[in-house]
Amino acid sequence: MMEEREDSETKPLHQDAGGSHVRRINPKKGILEMMLRPIRWLRMLSEELHWSFVLGVVIVYGISQGFGVGLSRVSTQYYMKDEQKVQPSQAQVLIGIIHFPWIVKPLWGLLTDIVPILGYRRRPYFIFAGFLGVISMLILSLHKNLHLGFALLSLVAGSAGIAIADVAIDACVTQHAISHTYLAGDMQSLCGMSSSIGALLGFSLSGFFVHLVGAKGVFGLLAIPASLVVLVGILLRESQVRNFAYRRVKEKIVDASKAMWTTLKCRDVWRPCLYMYLSLALGLHIHEGMFYWYTDAKEGPSFSQEVVGSIFSVGAVGSLFGVLLYQNFLKNHPFRDILFWAQLLHGVSGLLDLVLVLRINLKLGMPDYFFVVVDEAVSRMIGRIKWMPFLVLSSKLCPSGIEGTFFALIMSIDHIGLLSSAWSGGLVLHMLNVTRTQFDNLWIAIVIRSLLRLIPIGFLFLIPRSDPNLSILPSEMLRTKRGNDVLEPENIEMATLVNSI
Repeated sequence: MMEEREDSETKPLHQDAGGSHVRRINPKKGILEMMLRPIRWLRMLSEELHWSFVLGVVIVYGISQGFGVGLSRVSTQYYMKDEQKVQPSQAQVLIGIIHFPWIVKPLWGLLTDIVPILGYRRRPYFIFAGFLGVISMLILSLHKNLHLGFALLSLVAGSAGIAIADVAIDACVTQHAISHTYLAGDMQSLCGMSSSIGALLGFSLSGFFVHLVGAKGVFGLLAIPASLVVLVGILLRESQVRNFAYRRVKEKIVDASKAMWTTLKCRDVWRPCLYMYLSLALGLHIHEGMFYWYTDAKEGPSFSQEVVGSIFSVGAVGSLFGVLLYQNFLKNHPFRDILFWAQLLHGVSGLLDLVLVLRINLKLGMPDYFFVVVDEAVSRMIGRIKWMPFLVLSSKLCPSGIEGTFFALIMSIDHIGLLSSAWSGGLVLHMLNVTRTQFDNLWIAIVIRSLLRLIPIGFLFLIPRSDPNLSILPSEMLRTKRGNDVLEPENIEMATLVNSI
């Protein structure tokens, strides 16, 4: 009798066409299984890699970088505009300076790889980065009438804290990828999802928090993510280095620098690096000019803080959609073909701002907010599709033995390109007399930016046309070094930078 009774939760066995017994799946159980799958996945990673590492990835990528950077972008713009009363061109230059610590990422990488503190390579750097962020954010939040120079110094220090923590967690990810190769994809998925979800939440809440507590109040809230980075340094499980020869630190740094210079002189390396710099430098950022126009009550649409934050959050969704498009449809296409169309669309999409600034969208019956949201989503999606080949190409330019440090160097070159773009955009805004209240010539800056974005198409010959799944470097650079390596294998523990832009 018990065998004939149907369980209320499980369907009975039935025979398929081949006579085999198959158990029907209860739809309710299927939904529950789908909901529990991420939890089980995180539990599996915690058991295989240790829970402190998983917590560190979530905090650094998701909370510090994703949520924190998303929250700070809007607050920094309003802080420069409302607290420091700077002009758009000046704000453009200052925000470029804030990102300077990311340009010297190889320095942070060499320090965390080569110079242990109290026998630990990672934990002290997490603690230092966290305290640096906490102190800098509290200064910005609590100090009244802070001089622009000291405010800029505090913002740079906060950016340095995020950059140092980024390098340290990158090293941990690569270290675990070496010891647990079968989990390398899962770790990258954890990093990417943490960063994307955090950024989406940060941008979504940024405008609300700026409206509620002001830009300085948001800086105070940003001390919380930084303090969590300190917690990572305290809890992270890490083996201690014993009897470290500090006298060899200088020698190792010199050897690594020579190896990187030798690699950069290779024709197959410097040509793509030059293209990446030109493509980014000629992008001409005029974000601050557009931001001041967005919030202007006379010339612009006078968007509130909440609206500005929601615009950036939609942009984050567009960026994530760009990643999915590249992963599923474009990753096997030659670099040169993808970059041609991405660069072309990058220039054309910039003209959407022209339609907005000239108020053509209102003549067509399209509300400002709807048009801005579409503009932001499309622009960020195209920008991400353009950036993804750069990441893949950069990873293929790294020689054996100094993979992590050289990748950080290439990322630094890219950040120099972004800094050049920000400063040149500030110069253009200044020359066109785009100020806090004057936007008559903003449309000219948009046209100049769109035309400059097309110039890199003429330099695509610097990019190899080869299959993206094949190696680019000469075979001698791909051989694993033995004996007198530039750096010990256990020290090359830096992972890719996938959310810098």
